[in-house]
Parts: sequence; structure tokens; C-alpha cells
Amino acid sequence: MPAASERAVELVQLAAEAADDKAALDPVALDVAGRLPLTDAFLLVSGRTERNVLAIAEAVEDKLLDAGAKPLRREGRSEGRWVLLDFGDVVVHVFHEEDRLYYSLERLWKDCPVIPLNLPVARPSE
Repeated sequence: MPAASERAVELVQLAAEAADDKAALDPVALDVAGRLPLTDAFLLVSGRTERNVLAIAEAVEDKLLDAGAKPLRREGRSEGRWVLLDFGDVVVHVFHEEDRLYYSLERLWKDCPVIPLNLPVARPSE
């Protein structure tokens, strides 16, 4: 079964770091290369508020642009509930935590391998 490219794994890590810098919750990276022909990896993260979701999405987009990734599609910015950033090799989903529970993409893609993320130790919940 195909695996995510090194570039996709690199972009997922950069996106996760940018999201973490904006206090994103519960980052999960999935290798979807074996299931989807159009992308290699998903990064799923949550924000506590619409404002936090938008800040996370902006930080992720800036970091990936700096790394030379080209955005193909952006959706959901006006609502701040589920922002999708499609960079070809990587698709980043930034959810409001309530919407993430409702759509439960982790359950939908549970058969896909998890890509390990190297992030600082989680901060305690406030």
C-alpha cells in the first residue's frame, strides 16, 4: 500500500507546529495515501472558538507557504467552524472542537496509519 511522501510528512509536521503555536487541540496526522489518490496526508486539529480556529488556519497557511507549499483550495473561513486547507500533498482540517466531534473524521479514516508528530509536551487544559 502506498505511503505518504517524505514531503507530505514534512509539511504535516510544519503544519502541526504552526497549529500548536496557536494552542490547537488534539493534533492527529493520518497517512491517507493508500486510500485517496489526490492527497497523501490529513492533519486534523481543533480550536476552542471560531476566532481560535481562524488563527490556527492562518498560522498553518503562513508556515506552509513559507515552506514553498502552494495552496490549491481553502474553504470554511467565513464561518470559522471547519477550515479546510488543501496543499495537494497535505490537507489540513481545522475544526471547532464541537464540529470535530460531530463529523468524527478520525473514525471515518480509522484504518489509515497515524503519522507521528514531534510536538512539545501538551500543555494542561485550562
